[in-house]
Amino acid sequence: MPNPRRNDFLIPTLAVIFDSAAIELSFLFSYWLRFETTFLNFLPLTEDIPPLRAYIYGSLVIIPIWLLIFNSNKMYGARRNVALTDELFSIIKLITLGMLVVMSAAFFYRTFSYSRVVFGLLWFSSIFIIFAGKIFLVKIEKTVYALGRELRNAVIIGSNDTAQRIFSQISNHSLLGYRFIGYFADKPAIDLPLSGAQYLGGFSDAPEILIKERIELALIALNYNDHPKLIKLVQDCEGVNTELMLVPDLLEIMTSGMKVKELDGIPFIKIKGVPMTTWGRIVKRLFDLIVSSILLVLSSWLFGLIALAIKLNSKGKIYFIQERIGLDGKSFKMMKFRTMQTGAEMLDNESGLGINDDPRQTSVGKILRKLSIDELPQLINVFKGEMSLVGPRPERPYYVDQFKTLVPKYLDRHRVKTGMTGWAQVNGLRGNTSLEERIRYDIYYIENWTLWFDMKILFKTIKAVFYS
Repeated sequence: MPNPRRNDFLIPTLAVIFDSAAIELSFLFSYWLRFETTFLNFLPLTEDIPPLRAYIYGSLVIIPIWLLIFNSNKMYGARRNVALTDELFSIIKLITLGMLVVMSAAFFYRTFSYSRVVFGLLWFSSIFIIFAGKIFLVKIEKTVYALGRELRNAVIIGSNDTAQRIFSQISNHSLLGYRFIGYFADKPAIDLPLSGAQYLGGFSDAPEILIKERIELALIALNYNDHPKLIKLVQDCEGVNTELMLVPDLLEIMTSGMKVKELDGIPFIKIKGVPMTTWGRIVKRLFDLIVSSILLVLSSWLFGLIALAIKLNSKGKIYFIQERIGLDGKSFKMMKFRTMQTGAEMLDNESGLGINDDPRQTSVGKILRKLSIDELPQLINVFKGEMSLVGPRPERPYYVDQFKTLVPKYLDRHRVKTGMTGWAQVNGLRGNTSLEERIRYDIYYIENWTLWFDMKILFKTIKAVFYS
């Protein structure tokens, strides 16, 4: 059996080297800023300037500890394809944990007294410098993949709709670090996205070809009635050094939140659970209340400016208020700045969704929509508790009545408060895009909610507004 290629050495090794250098640089920078500059003179020194070597020795102890913390959180896996926003949040959490280790060690080490100001600077500087290193590493990684180096061979097993979607994603993202070889199915796909890929054979041919072509990743997308084929495939691949990954929506009723839970020794598969605990709802509400209050105060001048512009540009009200469906299917009045001519809005059952370059828009309205500023009054809905900063976008009653019978899991969106922005929107799914795909993203958000997830989506929203 030929040895499969394992192209997982270069990027993780560079990541370890970059992080080690960044941590050491953070120590040196923090020491320099505290003791070698006048920048912090307002914080008087209570003793003589300590020797630099004490901090260098300390850093040599801390570096391997921090690297172990990073590694335990899978920061050095190959082809993680993690967004930089996710990377930043992970770094903040892990550096905070690492600083607790540093301060604990300094507390018990009585031979030398380390500066608390330096530790404070170290927290900020290490986050910034390590994140800068990650940005540089991503550039290197994408360049390497673009040159066709360090790629992993991948195949798809199956030819259903899920397999088509996987292929479309992989073929449109050549910088993910995979080289798509082809697919296995009962028969070749015709007039489908997969028809443009190489047909490698039936399921029984997979084990031999996986070895022959040195395939490192096989993405399995089979229907629920193909369980016998899946079991046989796994059995036949015993001893084959290929990573097998099953697409999570193999069963329509199952979701990304599926977990195994044990009750008195009996394992149960939890297909659906409560999206948020009581404390989770309290934390989310407090976050919404604090952030919306701050944003309303900071943007009060902007509200006045926009109101004046709307009044001068066209006759009519400043705000456009419309009934939407929110948490538990209850309706509320959602607010937006008016962007259309007075009387231009149609009845719910006559209007369209996501019309681009709508001729009914005012000139000011076009600008407001392009910058998404027309959504700003929804901060009032958030403050009142009718909406959240982050969640599935609210829809009108007419469309809810239409979609709930046509789109699977559509009503699951109402298990949490609707939001000003959402996971589907920051992934480009808004306006005239696949409703089914938007629902998948909404359900994923509901089942995987954390406060960090909300903050990540808000950062992505800000980035999308400024760089769209």
